[in-house]
Amino acid sequence: DPTLYTPVLSSLSLGGLTTTSTFVLDQPRCIFPDTLSDAVIWLVVAVPQGAAGFNNTLQPGSPERAYQLFPDSTSAYMTLNTTLLNYPCPKADGEIAVLRVGSETSCQRDNTRPTCNGPLPGPGPYRVKFVAWDNSGPVAETKWSDSISLKTATPWNNIPTTDRGHSAAMIALTSILTILFATLLAGLVAMLVCWGSDACGGSSTFSKPEAVTVQRYNTHHVYDHPPARL
Repeated sequence: DPTLYTPVLSSLSLGGLTTTSTFVLDQPRCIFPDTLSDAVIWLVVAVPQGAAGFNNTLQPGSPERAYQLFPDSTSAYMTLNTTLLNYPCPKADGEIAVLRVGSETSCQRDNTRPTCNGPLPGPGPYRVKFVAWDNSGPVAETKWSDSISLKTATPWNNIPTTDRGHSAAMIALTSILTILFATLLAGLVAMLVCWGSDACGGSSTFSKPEAVTVQRYNTHHVYDHPPARL
């Protein structure tokens, strides 16, 4: 019986069950009777005051139910329309039967798509329910969910300047290593400059030393000349 069912956030261990603009619901499997096989199942998303005063006779896709006007000009919109064919009963073993609300961005500002499954405009809270419509109007609906609040983004000026996972000593060591690396790099650049120029007092041009000719002298023995004979 749909009137006994309350939509809930998925209990599966999935990442991002709630984000800053989306949330994940369990599909309404085995909730609506097979006699409604020709009906269209809609998801209604509302702010709390919209849930309290929801008028289920307003046709899906009408201006009063347009996503693009939510929540400023309308307190509820209708989206994710499908038939029971896409909610087969029972669910197959291992099948992931969930709905991500707020996942469409392409139609976010497209007024021709009033049933857009666009991102939620804020952290909420929101409440949801499923409604079955046929040609005559609404024929069955579930209960409203409990309030669903989304994650909130941390303002940039509230982001801590130090990482909680790193100690002050680790940050200081990282800073010292960075400075040492910069110093070594500067020294390497300076060495390369020295090797390629006269900047370090040397010269990169070497001239061939002049040849030195050493003249060899023969040493003559000096003899005493015999006295001249008289």
